[in-house]
Amino acid sequence: MGDLRIIVFSASYGAGHVRAAEALIDEIRTKAPSAEITHVDSMAFLSKPLNKVIKSTYIELIKHSPRLWGKFYYRTSKIPPHSVLQKLLNILGRREFLSYIEKLQPDVIICTYPVIAGVLAQLRLRGVLKVPVVTVVTDYAVHSQWIHQGVDLYIVGNNDVFEGLVSRGIAPRTIQITGIPVNPRFEHALDRQEISQQLHIYPDRPVFLIMGGAYGVLGGIKKVCQLLADSEVPVQSLIVCGRDEKLYRSMDGIVAEAKNPMHRFGFVRNVEELMAVSDIIITKAGGLTVSEALTRHLPLLIYKPIPGQEEENAHFIQRIGAGLVVQTEEELGETVHRLLHNPQEIELMRQATAKALPGKAAERATHYIFELINDK
Repeated sequence: MGDLRIIVFSASYGAGHVRAAEALIDEIRTKAPSAEITHVDSMAFLSKPLNKVIKSTYIELIKHSPRLWGKFYYRTSKIPPHSVLQKLLNILGRREFLSYIEKLQPDVIICTYPVIAGVLAQLRLRGVLKVPVVTVVTDYAVHSQWIHQGVDLYIVGNNDVFEGLVSRGIAPRTIQITGIPVNPRFEHALDRQEISQQLHIYPDRPVFLIMGGAYGVLGGIKKVCQLLADSEVPVQSLIVCGRDEKLYRSMDGIVAEAKNPMHRFGFVRNVEELMAVSDIIITKAGGLTVSEALTRHLPLLIYKPIPGQEEENAHFIQRIGAGLVVQTEEELGETVHRLLHNPQEIELMRQATAKALPGKAAERATHYIFELINDK
């Protein structure tokens, strides 16, 4: 394939949209090293100050008022495509985006965030935008903001999303089930023994990985860690606090007085290695975190999923037998205790994770994107 120009639009609300974009960019560069790829935060492109306010509000909302976010998510999940609200969203920054695209002259546009996908889909339908648009759905559920008739190609994580899109009028021929794209690093075989030695992990004890998300939004993380620190069953923990420095410091006492080994991290860039040495992950249910864990065949224990897309992702995990979902601290404690005493339950979930996804999601998605470019 000759030299390509590609624009990838994502958004920095949570980390999932950006990580999916980066996964595709890495894979595209592997297949087409000379490709000119421009990665744009779509909302910051429109207004950096407004984007900062929206981002901050979103993080505070899911940390402190998750039920309110859930109500917003479900009330907007079935907005009709011809409603006034949807029409307003679909013209957001239209002139600016179109001018930018015309300047760069890309061969394809990839969107991992739904709002920009809607804007560009409308331009496609009107015949104003001549460049094909790809939408990557970054959750295991369908929301109205992902549904736009003008999209040329949908990349989706599972059959549920495929059927959900079709039921709302999207042509089946435009949808490909590849899994949600994750960085190719998660696909690579890793030496558990070597990484364990580097991290000072004991080979004869189970490893629980606790991830609070990029901004430490996993509720009850300190309670989880205290349970593992005091466990009578030998266990070791890897605790990722993300960018939440307050949470990191608040763990001082627990780590210092723990009966069992605990390794604490801030924001990390080697999640695939931490997953490779772990037996189960306790985490939030973001679409990319779930996909990365499933790709590494790592069972999940989801604690108090945020109402909305995370709740839907958690239901998916439960439905395929790849993990458990708990809602209260009491239930969390009982489940952790049960898993420590019954490691065979973790093994059964691990076997389910191995069957959950087709694998090589970024590679499969890139294949279909290149097909679209060639067809054009």
